[in-house]
Amino acid sequence: MKKEIILTGERPTGSLHIGHYAGALARRVEMQNSGNYETFVIIADAQGLTDNADNPEKVHDNVLQVACDNLAVGIDPAKSTMFIQSQIPELTELTFYYSNLVTVARLSRNPTVKSEIADKKEKFGASVPVGFFMYPVSQAADITAFDATVVPVGEDQMPVIEQTQEIVHKFNSVYGETLVMPKGIVNENENARRLPGTDGNSKMGKSLGNVINLGDSADDIAAKIKTMFTDPLHLRVEDPGHTANNPVFAYLSVFAQPEHFAAFLPEYKNYAELSAHYERGGLGDVKVKKFLNDVLQETLRPIRERREQLARDPGAVMEILRVGTIRARERAAATTDRVKKAMRLIYF
Repeated sequence: MKKEIILTGERPTGSLHIGHYAGALARRVEMQNSGNYETFVIIADAQGLTDNADNPEKVHDNVLQVACDNLAVGIDPAKSTMFIQSQIPELTELTFYYSNLVTVARLSRNPTVKSEIADKKEKFGASVPVGFFMYPVSQAADITAFDATVVPVGEDQMPVIEQTQEIVHKFNSVYGETLVMPKGIVNENENARRLPGTDGNSKMGKSLGNVINLGDSADDIAAKIKTMFTDPLHLRVEDPGHTANNPVFAYLSVFAQPEHFAAFLPEYKNYAELSAHYERGGLGDVKVKKFLNDVLQETLRPIRERREQLARDPGAVMEILRVGTIRARERAAATTDRVKKAMRLIYF
Protein backbone atom coordinates (compact mmCIF):
# COMPACT_ATOMS: atom_id res chain seq x y z
CA MET A 1 0.00 0.00 0.00
CA LYS A 2 1.35 3.42 -0.97
CA LYS A 3 2.36 5.53 2.01
CA GLU A 4 0.86 8.92 2.72
CA ILE A 5 3.40 11.76 2.64
CA ILE A 6 3.69 14.21 5.55
CA LEU A 7 5.22 17.68 5.41
CA THR A 8 5.68 19.24 8.82
CA GLY A 9 8.16 21.50 10.60
CA GLU A 10 8.94 24.81 12.28
CA ARG A 11 10.56 28.16 11.73
CA PRO A 12 13.88 28.34 13.61
CA THR A 13 13.21 31.51 15.57
CA GLY A 14 13.73 29.99 19.03
CA SER A 15 14.04 26.73 20.91
CA LEU A 16 10.95 24.56 20.89
CA HIS A 17 8.73 24.29 23.96
CA ILE A 18 6.06 21.99 25.35
CA GLY A 19 3.41 23.73 23.28
CA HIS A 20 5.24 22.54 20.17
CA TYR A 21 5.67 19.11 21.72
CA ALA A 22 2.00 18.71 22.64
CA GLY A 23 0.63 20.21 19.44
CA ALA A 24 2.96 18.75 16.84
CA LEU A 25 6.16 16.97 17.83
CA ALA A 26 4.73 14.02 19.78
CA ARG A 27 2.23 13.24 17.04
CA ARG A 28 4.90 13.71 14.37
CA VAL A 29 7.01 11.01 15.99
CA GLU A 30 4.00 8.73 16.43
CA MET A 31 3.08 9.04 12.75
CA GLN A 32 6.70 8.52 11.70
CA ASN A 33 6.94 5.33 13.74
CA SER A 34 3.62 3.94 12.50
CA GLY A 35 5.21 2.97 9.21
CA ASN A 36 2.25 4.39 7.30
CA TYR A 37 3.86 7.68 6.33
CA GLU A 38 6.85 9.07 4.51
CA THR A 39 7.82 12.07 6.63
CA PHE A 40 9.53 15.32 5.62
CA VAL A 41 10.48 17.72 8.42
CA ILE A 42 11.27 21.24 7.22
CA ILE A 43 13.32 23.75 9.17
CA ALA A 44 11.89 26.87 7.55
CA ASP A 45 14.78 29.30 7.95
CA ALA A 46 13.89 31.36 4.86
CA GLN A 47 10.40 31.95 6.24
CA GLY A 48 11.99 32.75 9.59
CA LEU A 49 13.70 35.72 7.94
CA THR A 50 10.39 37.24 6.80
CA ASP A 51 10.05 38.89 10.20
CA ASN A 52 13.67 38.64 11.32
CA ALA A 53 15.49 40.16 8.36
CA ASP A 54 17.35 42.46 10.73
CA ASN A 55 18.51 39.54 12.88
CA PRO A 56 19.81 36.75 10.64
CA GLU A 57 22.00 35.35 13.42
CA LYS A 58 18.86 34.48 15.39
CA VAL A 59 17.53 32.34 12.55
CA HIS A 60 20.90 30.83 11.62
CA ASP A 61 21.80 29.82 15.17
CA ASN A 62 18.38 28.32 15.89
CA VAL A 63 18.52 25.91 12.94
CA LEU A 64 20.77 23.64 14.97
CA GLN A 65 18.60 24.08 18.09
CA VAL A 66 15.39 23.11 16.28
CA ALA A 67 17.13 20.13 14.69
CA CYS A 68 18.30 18.97 18.14
CA ASP A 69 14.77 19.39 19.52
CA ASN A 70 13.30 17.23 16.75
CA LEU A 71 15.91 14.53 17.15
CA ALA A 72 15.59 14.59 20.93
CA VAL A 73 11.85 13.90 20.87
CA GLY A 74 12.32 10.97 18.50
CA ILE A 75 12.59 12.09 14.88
CA ASP A 76 14.69 9.34 13.30
CA PRO A 77 16.77 10.31 10.23
CA ALA A 78 16.47 6.69 9.06
CA LYS A 79 12.69 7.12 8.90
CA SER A 80 12.22 10.86 8.27
CA THR A 81 13.89 13.42 6.03
CA MET A 82 14.80 16.58 7.96
CA PHE A 83 16.08 19.45 5.83
CA ILE A 84 16.85 23.17 5.69
CA GLN A 85 14.45 25.19 3.57
CA SER A 86 16.87 27.81 2.25
CA GLN A 87 19.18 25.18 0.79
CA ILE A 88 16.52 24.06 -1.70
CA PRO A 89 16.20 26.83 -4.31
CA GLU A 90 13.40 24.94 -6.06
CA LEU A 91 11.10 25.99 -3.21
CA THR A 92 11.72 29.63 -4.06
CA GLU A 93 11.14 28.91 -7.74
CA LEU A 94 7.80 27.23 -7.02
CA THR A 95 6.79 30.14 -4.81
CA PHE A 96 7.37 32.50 -7.74
CA TYR A 97 5.26 30.42 -10.12
CA TYR A 98 2.42 30.04 -7.59
CA SER A 99 2.38 33.78 -6.84
CA ASN A 100 0.76 34.28 -10.25
CA LEU A 101 -2.18 32.11 -9.16
CA VAL A 102 -3.09 34.12 -6.05
CA THR A 103 -4.46 37.65 -5.87
CA VAL A 104 -3.44 40.32 -3.38
CA ALA A 105 -7.06 40.58 -2.30
CA ARG A 106 -7.25 36.84 -1.54
CA LEU A 107 -4.08 36.91 0.56
CA SER A 108 -5.39 39.96 2.40
CA ARG A 109 -8.49 38.03 3.38
CA ASN A 110 -6.57 35.00 4.65
CA PRO A 111 -7.37 34.81 8.40
CA THR A 112 -3.91 33.50 9.28
CA VAL A 113 -2.20 36.32 7.39
CA LYS A 114 -4.46 38.91 9.03
CA SER A 115 -3.77 37.46 12.47
CA GLU A 116 0.00 37.28 11.94
CA ILE A 117 0.15 40.85 10.64
CA ALA A 118 -1.87 42.03 13.67
CA ASP A 119 0.60 40.26 15.97
CA LYS A 120 3.47 42.06 14.24
CA LYS A 121 1.81 45.49 14.17
CA GLU A 122 4.28 46.94 16.66
CA LYS A 123 7.23 45.66 14.61
CA PHE A 124 6.00 46.43 11.10
CA GLY A 125 3.40 49.17 11.47
CA ALA A 126 1.99 49.76 8.00
CA SER A 127 5.19 48.50 6.32
CA VAL A 128 4.57 44.75 6.07
CA PRO A 129 7.33 43.01 4.06
CA VAL A 130 6.13 41.29 0.90
CA GLY A 131 7.79 38.06 2.00
CA PHE A 132 5.84 38.03 5.26
CA PHE A 133 2.61 38.80 3.45
CA MET A 134 3.22 35.98 0.97
CA TYR A 135 4.28 33.24 3.34
CA PRO A 136 1.13 31.13 2.62
CA VAL A 137 2.33 30.94 -0.99
CA SER A 138 5.77 29.88 0.23
CA GLN A 139 4.18 27.23 2.42
CA ALA A 140 2.20 25.99 -0.56
CA ALA A 141 5.51 25.51 -2.36
CA ASP A 142 6.91 23.59 0.61
CA ILE A 143 3.87 21.31 0.76
CA THR A 144 3.50 20.58 -2.94
CA ALA A 145 7.23 20.16 -3.62
CA PHE A 146 7.14 16.84 -1.78
CA ASP A 147 3.68 15.76 -2.97
CA ALA A 148 2.53 15.94 0.64
CA THR A 149 -0.88 14.41 1.19
CA VAL A 150 -1.07 15.16 4.92
CA VAL A 151 0.00 18.35 6.73
CA PRO A 152 -0.40 18.35 10.53
CA VAL A 153 -1.14 21.94 11.63
CA GLY A 154 -2.61 23.98 14.42
CA GLU A 155 -6.15 25.29 13.95
CA ASP A 156 -4.80 28.78 13.27
CA GLN A 157 -2.87 27.44 10.27
CA MET A 158 -5.80 25.71 8.55
CA PRO A 159 -6.44 28.78 6.33
CA VAL A 160 -2.92 28.30 4.96
CA ILE A 161 -3.79 24.73 3.98
CA GLU A 162 -6.96 26.02 2.32
CA GLN A 163 -4.82 28.51 0.41
CA THR A 164 -2.57 25.67 -0.73
CA GLN A 165 -5.59 23.67 -1.86
CA GLU A 166 -6.80 26.65 -3.89
CA ILE A 167 -3.38 26.98 -5.54
CA VAL A 168 -3.29 23.26 -6.36
CA HIS A 169 -6.80 23.40 -7.82
CA LYS A 170 -6.01 26.50 -9.89
CA PHE A 171 -2.72 25.10 -11.16
CA ASN A 172 -4.24 21.77 -12.16
CA SER A 173 -7.19 23.52 -13.81
CA VAL A 174 -4.93 25.74 -15.91
CA TYR A 175 -1.99 23.45 -16.64
CA GLY A 176 -3.38 19.94 -16.23
CA GLU A 177 -3.22 17.44 -13.37
CA THR A 178 0.24 18.01 -11.93
CA LEU A 179 0.12 18.78 -8.22
CA VAL A 180 -1.09 16.56 -5.38
CA MET A 181 -3.96 17.89 -3.28
CA PRO A 182 -3.00 17.96 0.44
CA LYS A 183 -5.24 17.85 3.48
CA GLY A 184 -4.61 19.46 6.84
CA ILE A 185 -5.15 17.62 10.09
CA VAL A 186 -5.32 19.06 13.60
CA ASN A 187 -4.64 17.38 16.93
CA GLU A 188 -7.77 15.70 18.30
CA ASN A 189 -6.95 16.87 21.84
CA GLU A 190 -8.24 20.45 22.00
CA ASN A 191 -5.94 21.38 24.88
CA ALA A 192 -2.94 19.96 23.03
CA ARG A 193 -3.55 22.17 20.02
CA ARG A 194 -4.23 25.23 22.18
CA LEU A 195 -1.90 24.81 25.13
CA PRO A 196 -1.93 28.13 27.02
CA GLY A 197 1.06 29.95 28.45
CA THR A 198 2.08 29.40 32.06
CA ASP A 199 0.67 32.86 32.83
CA GLY A 200 -2.80 31.96 31.57
CA ASN A 201 -2.33 33.80 28.27
CA SER A 202 -4.06 31.92 25.48
CA LYS A 203 -0.92 32.39 23.38
CA MET A 204 2.30 30.67 24.41
CA GLY A 205 5.51 32.30 23.23
CA LYS A 206 9.13 32.76 24.15
CA SER A 207 8.82 36.53 23.78
CA LEU A 208 6.01 36.47 26.33
CA GLY A 209 8.13 34.60 28.87
CA ASN A 210 5.38 32.06 29.48
CA VAL A 211 6.85 28.83 28.08
CA ILE A 212 8.49 25.68 29.37
CA ASN A 213 11.19 24.79 26.86
CA LEU A 214 12.14 21.23 25.97
CA GLY A 215 15.69 21.94 27.09
CA ASP A 216 14.82 23.56 30.43
CA SER A 217 16.61 22.21 33.49
CA ALA A 218 14.70 20.36 36.21
CA ASP A 219 15.03 23.41 38.46
CA ASP A 220 13.72 25.75 35.75
CA ILE A 221 10.70 23.53 35.15
CA ALA A 222 9.90 23.35 38.87
CA ALA A 223 10.22 27.12 39.26
CA LYS A 224 7.94 27.84 36.30
CA ILE A 225 5.28 25.42 37.52
CA LYS A 226 5.40 26.88 41.02
CA THR A 227 4.42 30.31 39.69
CA MET A 228 1.85 29.09 37.15
CA PHE A 229 -1.50 30.82 36.89
CA THR A 230 -4.39 28.74 38.23
CA ASP A 231 -7.98 29.60 39.22
CA PRO A 232 -7.99 33.08 40.85
CA LEU A 233 -11.25 32.24 42.64
CA HIS A 234 -9.80 29.12 44.26
CA LEU A 235 -8.56 30.91 47.38
CA ARG A 236 -8.87 28.09 49.91
CA VAL A 237 -8.41 24.34 49.58
CA GLU A 238 -12.08 23.71 50.35
CA ASP A 239 -13.29 26.17 47.67
CA PRO A 240 -14.69 24.68 44.44
CA GLY A 241 -12.18 25.21 41.64
CA HIS A 242 -12.45 25.79 37.92
CA THR A 243 -10.43 23.66 35.51
CA ALA A 244 -11.51 25.60 32.42
CA ASN A 245 -8.97 28.30 31.49
CA ASN A 246 -6.66 26.85 34.14
CA PRO A 247 -3.22 26.15 32.61
CA VAL A 248 -2.28 23.58 35.26
CA PHE A 249 -5.24 21.41 34.35
CA ALA A 250 -4.80 22.07 30.62
CA TYR A 251 -1.25 20.71 30.89
CA LEU A 252 -2.35 17.72 32.96
CA SER A 253 -5.09 16.83 30.48
CA VAL A 254 -2.41 16.58 27.79
CA PHE A 255 0.56 15.06 29.62
CA ALA A 256 -0.75 13.07 32.61
CA GLN A 257 -0.97 9.37 31.76
CA PRO A 258 -2.32 6.48 33.90
CA GLU A 259 1.23 5.48 34.81
CA HIS A 260 1.85 8.96 36.20
CA PHE A 261 -1.15 8.68 38.50
CA ALA A 262 -0.03 5.24 39.63
CA ALA A 263 3.49 6.49 40.36
CA PHE A 264 2.92 9.97 41.79
CA LEU A 265 -0.75 10.35 42.82
CA PRO A 266 -2.26 6.88 43.34
CA GLU A 267 -5.36 8.16 45.14
CA TYR A 268 -6.68 9.12 41.70
CA LYS A 269 -7.00 6.72 38.79
CA ASN A 270 -7.00 9.33 36.05
CA TYR A 271 -7.41 12.96 35.06
CA ALA A 272 -11.22 12.79 35.26
CA GLU A 273 -11.12 11.87 38.96
CA LEU A 274 -8.53 14.55 39.75
CA SER A 275 -10.37 17.34 37.94
CA ALA A 276 -13.71 16.33 39.47
CA HIS A 277 -12.24 16.60 42.99
CA TYR A 278 -10.76 20.02 42.23
CA GLU A 279 -14.07 21.28 40.86
CA ARG A 280 -16.10 20.19 43.89
CA GLY A 281 -13.49 21.55 46.33
CA GLY A 282 -11.09 20.02 48.80
CA LEU A 283 -8.02 19.85 46.55
CA GLY A 284 -5.32 22.51 46.78
CA ASP A 285 -3.30 24.08 43.99
CA VAL A 286 0.01 23.20 45.66
CA LYS A 287 -0.74 19.48 45.49
CA VAL A 288 -1.89 19.69 41.88
CA LYS A 289 1.18 21.69 40.85
CA LYS A 290 3.45 19.16 42.58
CA PHE A 291 1.82 16.42 40.52
CA LEU A 292 2.22 18.44 37.33
CA ASN A 293 5.89 18.93 38.16
CA ASP A 294 6.33 15.16 38.62
CA VAL A 295 4.59 14.51 35.30
CA LEU A 296 6.59 17.05 33.28
CA GLN A 297 9.89 16.09 34.88
CA GLU A 298 9.23 12.46 33.93
CA THR A 299 8.18 13.44 30.41
CA LEU A 300 10.93 15.94 29.65
CA ARG A 301 13.91 14.30 31.37
CA PRO A 302 14.73 11.82 28.58
CA ILE A 303 14.19 14.54 25.96
CA ARG A 304 16.53 16.91 27.80
CA GLU A 305 19.20 14.24 28.27
CA ARG A 306 19.05 13.26 24.61
CA ARG A 307 19.16 16.91 23.61
CA GLU A 308 22.25 17.54 25.75
CA GLN A 309 23.93 14.55 24.13
CA LEU A 310 23.14 15.85 20.63
CA ALA A 311 24.37 19.35 21.50
CA ARG A 312 27.79 17.92 22.35
CA ASP A 313 28.26 16.84 18.73
CA PRO A 314 26.83 19.60 16.52
CA GLY A 315 28.78 18.28 13.54
CA ALA A 316 26.81 15.04 13.61
CA VAL A 317 23.52 16.95 13.73
CA MET A 318 24.54 19.13 10.79
CA GLU A 319 25.50 16.01 8.85
CA ILE A 320 21.98 14.68 9.37
CA LEU A 321 20.65 17.97 8.01
CA ARG A 322 23.07 17.90 5.07
CA VAL A 323 22.09 14.39 4.02
CA GLY A 324 18.40 15.13 4.54
CA THR A 325 18.62 18.33 2.53
CA ILE A 326 20.25 16.52 -0.40
CA ARG A 327 17.49 13.92 -0.35
CA ALA A 328 14.78 16.57 -0.07
CA ARG A 329 16.22 18.61 -2.91
CA GLU A 330 16.08 15.64 -5.24
CA ARG A 331 12.36 15.31 -4.54
CA ALA A 332 11.71 19.04 -4.88
CA ALA A 333 13.68 19.18 -8.15
CA ALA A 334 11.58 16.37 -9.61
CA THR A 335 8.38 18.23 -8.72
CA THR A 336 9.72 21.51 -10.13
CA ASP A 337 10.60 19.79 -13.42
CA ARG A 338 7.05 18.42 -13.57
CA VAL A 339 5.63 21.88 -12.88
CA LYS A 340 7.80 23.55 -15.54
CA LYS A 341 6.85 20.96 -18.13
CA ALA A 342 3.18 21.55 -17.38
CA MET A 343 3.72 25.32 -17.72
CA ARG A 344 5.61 24.89 -21.01
CA LEU A 345 8.78 26.32 -19.49
CA ILE A 346 11.15 23.64 -20.79
CA TYR A 347 13.14 24.83 -23.81
CA PHE A 348 16.42 22.94 -24.05
